Amino acid sequence: MDTLIGKNKQLARMFSFITRRVVYHSIFWLLLLALMTISERNGQAFLFTVSNELINLFFYALIVYFNLLYLIPNYLTKKRFLTYCALLIAAAMIITPLKVLALYLKFSNYPQAQANLLNNMNWYFLVTFLIAGSSTIFKIITDWARHLREKQELQTQTMQSELRFLKSQINPHFLFNTLNNLYALTLKKSDKAPEIVLKLSEMMRYMLYECNEKRVPLSKEINYIRNYLDLERLRQGKNMDIHFEVEGEVQDQKIAPLMFIPFLENSFKHGLSNHITTGFVNMKLRVENNQVHFNIENSKPDTPPRQDSRRSGGIGLVNIHRRLNLLYPNQYQLDIEDSPKSYAVNLHINLDN
Repeated sequence: MDTLIGKNKQLARMFSFITRRVVYHSIFWLLLLALMTISERNGQAFLFTVSNELINLFFYALIVYFNLLYLIPNYLTKKRFLTYCALLIAAAMIITPLKVLALYLKFSNYPQAQANLLNNMNWYFLVTFLIAGSSTIFKIITDWARHLREKQELQTQTMQSELRFLKSQINPHFLFNTLNNLYALTLKKSDKAPEIVLKLSEMMRYMLYECNEKRVPLSKEINYIRNYLDLERLRQGKNMDIHFEVEGEVQDQKIAPLMFIPFLENSFKHGLSNHITTGFVNMKLRVENNQVHFNIENSKPDTPPRQDSRRSGGIGLVNIHRRLNLLYPNQYQLDIEDSPKSYAVNLHINLDN
């Protein structure tokens, strides 16, 4: 294990070293020098060929870095395209004769080579210009890739911050409701209060230690819902029909934590808790491989409350819409049916593979 960790650290250091700009630029120019030397060696001495290609490489690097460090930042990025092209052509027209002059002086003992240099001046200009243009394309591609990576990192950071904020709203919202219920029972000195405390303790343990993960086992989320409903049964009494059914095989599927709780909260807050003597909350969770179908329906009072947060932007459903868009984009379907006597929510989620 220590050997494997040591190798991983060495690879990490090597990758960090190679990805430094000076290093990978140097590697590029060395590889280009090797290719140029191999392609141009026609029975000539090796050192003579290398020295020739070093001269070529020097002038290629000169126009490339002039382009990258001056022309692109000052003209191309400022959308002065025609000026940029004119200056790049002018740079190639200046650098090409300088390179030919350097090689011409080096070939003082080779009149035929000097004549070839002068006859191929246009070709040398074209090659120099193409190399400069290639550096422009490379710069555009690398800047685009870096911008895309930075944008993705920013989106990820924003999403994580927003999810933490949305989840922090859900937990206190449920806690405040539960503590209010517990307070009412303690005022009545109800024997149900200790049982509610135990249930609440188990639920808070789940919220504090499990819900910090991006995904939690679906089985634990279902157990949390059962505890929630047991607590509500204790509070609501025998006149309220609360039913929960799970279909399908719950195995190793994972889901975002507390995804269904806002629907439960609203069902009890806006259904059974609105001064009606009898009512119901029916909930069904069907699991099919990595798909979850969630349905919840609750009865409504004959006289609805003056303000219904489900219609006026309450914390619960506003958050659940936002969380679904962030966590399961294009992977869910949410339908709400609001009738005079009942309120139903149908949610279908394609879970992560």
